Amino acid sequence: MTVNDALKAAASQIAPACEINGANPARVARALLMSYLGVKIEWIFLNLTSELEDAEGFFALAKRFANHDPLEYITGEAGFYGLSFNAKKGVLIPRPETEILVERSLEILSNLPARKGPPLVAEIGTGSGIISICLALNSNAKIIASDISDEALNLARQNAAKFGVEDRIEFVKCAYLDQIYGRFDLLVSNPPYIAQGYRLDKFVLNEPHEALFGGMAGDEILKNIILVAKNRDVKYLACEMGYDQRESMQNALKFNGFEAEFYRDLAGFDRGFAARNIFANF
Repeated sequence: MTVNDALKAAASQIAPACEINGANPARVARALLMSYLGVKIEWIFLNLTSELEDAEGFFALAKRFANHDPLEYITGEAGFYGLSFNAKKGVLIPRPETEILVERSLEILSNLPARKGPPLVAEIGTGSGIISICLALNSNAKIIASDISDEALNLARQNAAKFGVEDRIEFVKCAYLDQIYGRFDLLVSNPPYIAQGYRLDKFVLNEPHEALFGGMAGDEILKNIILVAKNRDVKYLACEMGYDQRESMQNALKFNGFEAEFYRDLAGFDRGFAARNIFANF
């Protein structure tokens, strides 16, 4: 079987699954083959008529995707902020809209008043570490990041080492900031914010549920994070949220002494906020 024939067969095999998440079967097939062989896209185009050795192994990967295993878990890679992060089953896959949260956080850090020493940042629910790592790569911040998952923390440490910022980020296993001390200029989080019972596609349901669902209404963890920021006298708070949670977040932020600006994702949905603690001692 040639490379081209294998790609066509795999594309046909995964086409029904691609209809669920809107992926292009031919592109997914190429991505699977690139990962399987450890080659670049150029190699595939130059070797379409070559024989594919051990095609069975390649079709095993296609079968995983056909059974709704996310592509990032199969390849072990996830693109985010122009970088390639390690990905692993059991840890939430980065989403493009979270890049906006990184941008808003960097804006906050760049506009902080001049002071001795680097700004201090805390992240709640770091997952694969993408937010903290991008902040470390693009600022001089000192960062402490928490998560309740050992799998996530191990992956986050791997990613931090991959990009050479392991000495700039401390990863701590705890809920919220329970085992983390000190005061912070910025608290950032992309927490679980999906309501229990909300229908998700089969690919998303293969990701860890504890990283997706935020409670019966979906905004419970976000409200707790706002309380943590208030009680810890955090100066700025930046969070991602659900498309239908703006009113709830506006009320919670105002009640707890925060002035907030909300932002939308590229699809035009409300997606997050950056807020200033009006009572914080700056």
